[in-house]
Amino acid sequence: MNYVNLMRIAIRALKRNKTRTFLTMLGILIGVASVIAMLAIGQGSKASIQTQLSSMGTNMIFVMPGSMFRGGVQMGPSNMQSLKITDMEAIEKNCPDVTMVSPEVRTSGQSIYSNKNWPTTIYGVTPEYLDIRKITIETGRGFSEREVKNSAKVCLIGKTVKDNLFEKDQDPVGSVIRFKNIPFKIIGVLAEKGQSGFGQDQDDLIVAPYTTVQKRILAITWLNAIYASAASEELGSKAQIEIEQTLREQHKIKPGDEDDFTVRSQTELVNTFSSVSNVLTALLGAIAGISLLVGGIGIMNIMFVSVTERTREIGLRMSVGARSKDIMMQFLVESVLISIIGGIIGIIFGMGASALISSIMGWPVMVMPQSVILSFAVCTFIGVFFGWYPARKAAELDPIEAIRYE
Repeated sequence: MNYVNLMRIAIRALKRNKTRTFLTMLGILIGVASVIAMLAIGQGSKASIQTQLSSMGTNMIFVMPGSMFRGGVQMGPSNMQSLKITDMEAIEKNCPDVTMVSPEVRTSGQSIYSNKNWPTTIYGVTPEYLDIRKITIETGRGFSEREVKNSAKVCLIGKTVKDNLFEKDQDPVGSVIRFKNIPFKIIGVLAEKGQSGFGQDQDDLIVAPYTTVQKRILAITWLNAIYASAASEELGSKAQIEIEQTLREQHKIKPGDEDDFTVRSQTELVNTFSSVSNVLTALLGAIAGISLLVGGIGIMNIMFVSVTERTREIGLRMSVGARSKDIMMQFLVESVLISIIGGIIGIIFGMGASALISSIMGWPVMVMPQSVILSFAVCTFIGVFFGWYPARKAAELDPIEAIRYE
């Protein structure tokens, strides 16, 4: 018996029980659609986070003061004041693989213009900060080194601050806002960046010279953070080591003692979140894959029922010359056909569900070709694996007993 005849017999057998065939396919269909949709959500989230982190500069390195907790004991406030402007200057001087450095001091408070106010955060930095963080200016200009040196009361504002303090068509450049009763002249508006991968509004900020924020608002001498940029992404690890060695020397930390600062790179964050996303994607895929297993068991059950119902037909085929191999292939083809057709429809439904989730819920989704190929391969495997045992049972029937079966 050739495969064309086997296919025709299988299709006729499936057509005789359309409802049962559809319900059997349904398990595979739902399973495949779920796997594709879940993997698309996982991959989309991973790509979105990577894009957001990369938009802040893949060669960015940031230094934070030592942890508030060390060895299970809460540390005093002085441990959070370990970064000084001299540390930044030492990094500039002693780290050849670092191209740009900027200090950062920050505080939250109310920004006020006319009769409007908006709670936001002001960041005290140097002009290099915008290049390190990949922030661009939409209108106006950035502040100069001279304005940093003179602690000038000038600032740049993000789009969220602009929208909440000014009218829609009003140009804020040249206007004066107040932050904690300190007047700041707006010299520029930052280009929109949108939300970060963590849901943080990247446009809700005011940027000013660090000396102004440090002296006029906070009255402190230390820094909240230091941001640096490596010469390239490949040199990021080397630049990070150079910064750590420089700061250990600056802070006179002895060998074996713990650092009173933390150095992290953007590449580390990208790799960490990629690993977490991969685990979550695999978990989502595994949960959805359970429905595929249930669908496979459904195929096995239905094929057993089909063998029982068609026992006399099997006996008649054997009596006119059909071999056990032919009988086995006949039922195996039916099983694989159910699985593959259900899988193809499931792939279409899965891609449609992914697009629907993206458009309605606004979640980032990404249907990977690998997930489609994998789903199709799994469908074929399920058809063979769960159809083989019932097909072997059919092939082992005694033709005489099969003909007598009522």
